[in-house]
Amino acid sequence: MTRRPRSARRLAAGTLAACVLAFLGTVTRAERQAAPTPDEARAFIERVEQDLRGLAVKAGRAGWVQSTYITVDTEAMAAEANEAFVGATTAAAKNAARFRDLSLPPDLARKIGLLRVSLPMAAPANPEELTELTRLATSLESEYGKGVYCPKGTTGAAEEGTDGRGRKREGCLDITAIERLMAESRDPARLLDLWVGWRTISPTMRDRYARFVELSNKGARELGFADTGAMWRSKYDMPPEAFEADLERLWTQVRPLYESLHAYVRRRLSEHYGEAVVPRQGLIPAHLLGNPWAQEWANIYPLVAPKDSDRGFDLTERLKAKGIDARRMVQMGEGFFTSLGFERLPQTFWDRSLFTKPADRDVVCHASAGSIDLQDDVRLKMCIQIRADDFVTVHHELGHTFYQLAYNTQPLLFQDSANDAFHEAIGDTIALSVTPAYLKRMGLLDAVPPASSDIGGLLNDALDKVAFLPFGLLIDQWRFRVFSGAITAETYNRSWWDLRRRYQGVGAPVTRSEEHFDPGAKYHVPANYPYTRYFLARILQFQFHRALCEAAGQKGPLHRCSIYGSREAGERLRKTLAMGASRPWPDALEALTGQREVDAAAMLDYFAPLKAWLDEQNKGAKVGW
Repeated sequence: MTRRPRSARRLAAGTLAACVLAFLGTVTRAERQAAPTPDEARAFIERVEQDLRGLAVKAGRAGWVQSTYITVDTEAMAAEANEAFVGATTAAAKNAARFRDLSLPPDLARKIGLLRVSLPMAAPANPEELTELTRLATSLESEYGKGVYCPKGTTGAAEEGTDGRGRKREGCLDITAIERLMAESRDPARLLDLWVGWRTISPTMRDRYARFVELSNKGARELGFADTGAMWRSKYDMPPEAFEADLERLWTQVRPLYESLHAYVRRRLSEHYGEAVVPRQGLIPAHLLGNPWAQEWANIYPLVAPKDSDRGFDLTERLKAKGIDARRMVQMGEGFFTSLGFERLPQTFWDRSLFTKPADRDVVCHASAGSIDLQDDVRLKMCIQIRADDFVTVHHELGHTFYQLAYNTQPLLFQDSANDAFHEAIGDTIALSVTPAYLKRMGLLDAVPPASSDIGGLLNDALDKVAFLPFGLLIDQWRFRVFSGAITAETYNRSWWDLRRRYQGVGAPVTRSEEHFDPGAKYHVPANYPYTRYFLARILQFQFHRALCEAAGQKGPLHRCSIYGSREAGERLRKTLAMGASRPWPDALEALTGQREVDAAAMLDYFAPLKAWLDEQNKGAKVGW
């Protein structure tokens, strides 16, 4: 095969983008000069939805191959397909601006608004810059996916990574291995080595990320936003300033619960590791909290478990003892939804999904669920390990899948959740029903533990859900400042750790400098996935859970409720999911819960017994940092 010069390949990609920009969502000169009409707006949206659907499917297929078979060629194909889709969507969004001030029917006005904020990055109109932006986006995500840490002196450990071309590098650790080791190890030196080692993958991303920010901001400004962060904050059916105020209101609601948990965990870790490693006051070292990012702390439950409370079971051990494999875990997750009255997953889901990490190639192991053809070709991508966390994650990811199937009859621009937090919250809501009672019905427990074990279970849940709250907030607080220019490339890392200290009370275990790029060691930053959705989802899920438990007629403590088997709860859930993005999110929230405002009261009710217990444990100790 004849290899074209690199410059020719770039020109071809740029030509593709130019061609797409030329036809999709275009407005003729005569149309631009004439006053727009509602009929023109509807014809414009119909044309855009038809054309975007084809480009979205191509980008979805190329993205699936790129994330499940990372090579130079698949990266290039995914970048080109994404380039066409991003460029076309951005062009259509810009052309839609001429219809914004028209008096339009509600459905049409909503589509115009959604089109304007439909992408996490807006491409500049310049075809060369469009090509550069999409190539940067693809390369940053792929570099994360290929990342491995090779400890010094390894001669062939059990854990192995690959060299980016599918060839094993003995002794090297990919993120799946590092997550497992940091979950299990209690050796602070080993944990520190793994923590520092994973962050060796990201310094080379720094300059490309800064350029990505520059180009993404340029595209956002061409759409009329101040920057990319302002574009993200405009997706919530309220002005960006009101959205920021709402985030602060919610954080103020939940912060006392987090601070009580933080103080308790800090004291127990200090007792285990000694005050020289974990001081009784101040910050908790980030490498000791059970995973590479200190974002969720459930893996350290054995170190901080109540001394007089036995949870009564270890789900990881039960899964292994029952011989549950990855596919069976997914089948059990599907069974949860069919018990609510949902249809079974299509056969193509089982044929085309990726459940375990292949031994012969690099893949992006970060769990995700996607609809490839925007109809029935739904797939799960996950390197499932037989452990409790992954059992819950499977239920969460299938929440995305059944959401996608529920709204697949909506017009293209309504094929999404009511807002991006709803997609995450639905998955998390399902996971809240993975209770001991549900596990007993699944044959994973012989008996439901008594109420005396509830504090242990609630603490375990809080180490996941409550501990995550400040982390879920600070990722985008950092990026909002990066996009606005308040944080410059020269202070990326210092500002990152300033926010982690402020919100989480967590500190780096060793000195970090601007030679490092620690934000890049978290998937969502190089992949450019907005993150505030996860903070909101952690709160919304309890609001959803309480409403569905009431629909199911459940009595007793909220933390003991599982909606498994309730057709009444399933019907309310199905109707809300089927709305997709066709209505403003307060309408969808009201349909499910009867409320129109996100409220953390249900979360506080869920953890109320734990909060009282934590406050008792923390008497005489400093709370806060």
